[in-house]
Amino acid sequence: MNTSLVAPKPFRIGILVYEGCVASEVFALLDVLRIAGHIQKQRRSVSAAAVVPEVHVLGLAGPLVRVASGVPLGVERPRGAWDLLVVPGPDISRLDDWAAVLAPLGPEVAFIRKAFAKGTALAGVCVGSFVLAQAGVLDGRRATTAWVCTAQLAQQFPAVQVQADAVLVEDGAVVTTGAVTSAFDLALHLVKRLWGAGVASATGNVALLPQVRASQAPYVDATLVDRTLPPFSQGVAQWLQTRLAEPFKLATLAQAFYVSPRTLLRRVKEQAGCTPLTLLQRARVEQAKHLLRSSQQSLAQITQAVGYSDVPTFSRLFVQQVGCSPAVFRRG
Repeated sequence: MNTSLVAPKPFRIGILVYEGCVASEVFALLDVLRIAGHIQKQRRSVSAAAVVPEVHVLGLAGPLVRVASGVPLGVERPRGAWDLLVVPGPDISRLDDWAAVLAPLGPEVAFIRKAFAKGTALAGVCVGSFVLAQAGVLDGRRATTAWVCTAQLAQQFPAVQVQADAVLVEDGAVVTTGAVTSAFDLALHLVKRLWGAGVASATGNVALLPQVRASQAPYVDATLVDRTLPPFSQGVAQWLQTRLAEPFKLATLAQAFYVSPRTLLRRVKEQAGCTPLTLLQRARVEQAKHLLRSSQQSLAQITQAVGYSDVPTFSRLFVQQVGCSPAVFRRG
């Protein structure tokens, strides 16, 4: 999708909705593209004027589709070729039964697969990445999804290279994004490709949208992530959480679960999409966040409490995972 987004007019965008999808991910795209279109007309240039997107809300089971909130949404049957097909995510109440979530979407999965084979670029919003993965179009590609579901994506679709912290990942003709409001990030990404950085910046200003959100890390709650893991990895995470101040020793951890270090690494990687050390680092940062907000302990004391002796080293880890320094986090 790197160059195909700047296409001769009209540039046809289809948003594929289905029973139980998240409506805000649909309307975020519609509204931001509408605002950007008004701005583009006000500052029209010769090159930008050649790009005229047509946005259609598509459904395979129309004319009405009931979205996750229960509201019926009017849709049109897809006809002709599409330059870009956007797939919003399904509403999810459980994170351990993706087979049940994806099973009703057989027609949509087949449509996505066929469209991609014909050259249509794809974008999956939030857990819409699971729908794309089910269609096989993410195999061997880098992709992201809502941070609370990245472990499930890695487990369900091991051929996908999951970028857990990313807000938006573009790999060839496929874009995937993070959690629900990343629909706005995708919308600005499309505006920039269609009409340039100037229109995208102006649209973000008008709509009060951040221009660049590079990471989901500041929003991650490690305690919620751990609860969604399969039993083995959840047990590993809980074992590590009770030993935050102790040095990490892979052999000791493997012995506690009666497996070899190699088996431990493999099973945690398959189930959680990361290493045991990463699970420990997340837990340490989560505890540090709690202490920064709930105690008067110094950063040095907190650093020691979560198993680090060097404040600068831990601060770098904290910034990497949270997106700001411990001092900024405490003030905020």
